[in-house]
Amino acid sequence: MTVDRAVSIKRTEIAALDAADPLRTSAEAFHLPEGMIYLDGNSLGAMPLAVVERMQEVITNEWGKQLIHSWNDNNWFALSQIIGDKLAQLIGAGPGEVIVSDCVSVNLFKLVVAALKMRKGRCKIVTERGNFPTDVYVLQGIVRMFDGQIDLQMLERPELMQAIDDETAVVVLTHVHYKTSEILDMEAFTRHAHKQGALILWDLCHTAGIMPVELDALDVDMAVGCGYKYLNGGPGAPAFLYIARRLQSGLHQPLSGWWGHADPFAFSDDFRPAADIKRAQSGTQSVLGLSALDVGIDTALSVDMTQVREKSIKLGRLFIDLLAQSCPDLRLASPLDDQRRGGHVSIRHGQGYAITGALNEQGVVVDFRAPDIIRFGFAPLYTSYMDIWHTVEILERILRTKAWDREAFRQQATVT
Repeated sequence: MTVDRAVSIKRTEIAALDAADPLRTSAEAFHLPEGMIYLDGNSLGAMPLAVVERMQEVITNEWGKQLIHSWNDNNWFALSQIIGDKLAQLIGAGPGEVIVSDCVSVNLFKLVVAALKMRKGRCKIVTERGNFPTDVYVLQGIVRMFDGQIDLQMLERPELMQAIDDETAVVVLTHVHYKTSEILDMEAFTRHAHKQGALILWDLCHTAGIMPVELDALDVDMAVGCGYKYLNGGPGAPAFLYIARRLQSGLHQPLSGWWGHADPFAFSDDFRPAADIKRAQSGTQSVLGLSALDVGIDTALSVDMTQVREKSIKLGRLFIDLLAQSCPDLRLASPLDDQRRGGHVSIRHGQGYAITGALNEQGVVVDFRAPDIIRFGFAPLYTSYMDIWHTVEILERILRTKAWDREAFRQQATVT
């Protein structure tokens, strides 16, 4: 492992970092099991304590007692929009530009098909090779649906910019790479796509809730993202989508369900799309899922996202420097440049899966991505600097003693 400066960090310095942390009390808002160092918030965020009370209220009173009246009396029908407007504040969007709906895969399908319709005559979708698989699978399915009229070009990162040309209908990119944590230049790619007359759609799954992003200011066209990572909305939490206001009236998404109708309770035979972001919806949304996500977004809104990003960078830098100090032979898979790295840091190791198991057994929860990536996710709202110190201590001991070399750690689980 190579770092750009000599490293010599003492435990007393780590304690000082925690004492000076402006977010040091934010962990009190989460349920974190005693004795666990949870470094998997980039996959599933920790549970906000306030979720318990909110869900109890929804289940016991809103559903249990008020039943169907809650669609009106408790604004169930408008939750997707209400929560979307809150979330918009975290990603630099305006009111009426974000709606919480479905899952990322469904939202991606809706928006990419709509984008192709908006750029008729163009025959190309451009995306990155090695993008998160569901994004690629959805794009491949869309290409099949268009019976060969659309060409999907998956390219390595250095080739992407040149591939965006006057035949490109839509560019689909992930802002923070799910394996390496490398950040793509949203401003440069958006500007270039527009110069070529193409639309651009950003996947914000590893962005929303951990770093500021300014979709409106950068003139982004569309975006999707999930609610269960840094937004702490719970497993399978509803996803979100963003459509710039200037595009909404001309966007026709293919899943034209009744929640996207201009007047859904007219129950007319013919579909007439809502005039605004609501047209991006399809069927009935999950009130329970929306309610849990609402708490997670409120928790994110209670802190300064600039401070969150600053701490995220410091946590990642500390981890990298401690690795260089204690585990110099490890291979870093994430950028050394703090400004090019998102909220997690990844390392490569041929026994990555077994090492992940050994870490989990010793109370450090991380995850593995085939073939050789161990991801360490640092959620600034509940990850401390001392957590990083202890993690590297444990990792060094596992590597030195080969504690990972057990058959039990090689048994592949269904979910990694």
